[in-house]
Amino acid sequence: MKKSILAFILVSVSLFANPANKTALKTWRDSPDGIQFTKWEASPAGKKVHAGAVKINRAIRGNASLVGVVTALTLPEGSRLGFGIMVNIQGEEYILTFGSEMDQDALQNLQVNDQITIKSHHVSKAPKYAFAILSPTYVKQGSKLVYKRVQYKGGC
Repeated sequence: MKKSILAFILVSVSLFANPANKTALKTWRDSPDGIQFTKWEASPAGKKVHAGAVKINRAIRGNASLVGVVTALTLPEGSRLGFGIMVNIQGEEYILTFGSEMDQDALQNLQVNDQITIKSHHVSKAPKYAFAILSPTYVKQGSKLVYKRVQYKGGC
């Protein structure tokens, strides 16, 4: 299923770049993985995750900072998102993922119930997780910068 989500993301990105590729999205949606994803989106669990993503998407697109409270220092069991934590933003739980290449020592001072400020560049959802997934640009605790996303040169 992970490959299908990646395919959906790649197809979605290509749609923004070239509107003539709408057939690629339709082709993926008609595939078994696309059908399964569509069924998940229509399920109560999928609707809950989608509502959480929509709730903060406007702030993310507007480049606004989000205030959250750390609720867990680990991701749900079986997660394959690399290193991350769970946060509560505006009464909703989210996965805050930092990827696998992140230096975990940078976040060692965070504890449950700590208030943090997050600026995110992307929110996503996947059938495997019961929460929307945030990819942060930076995370601050008070005025201290705890994490900053590394911009890769020559790529997206």
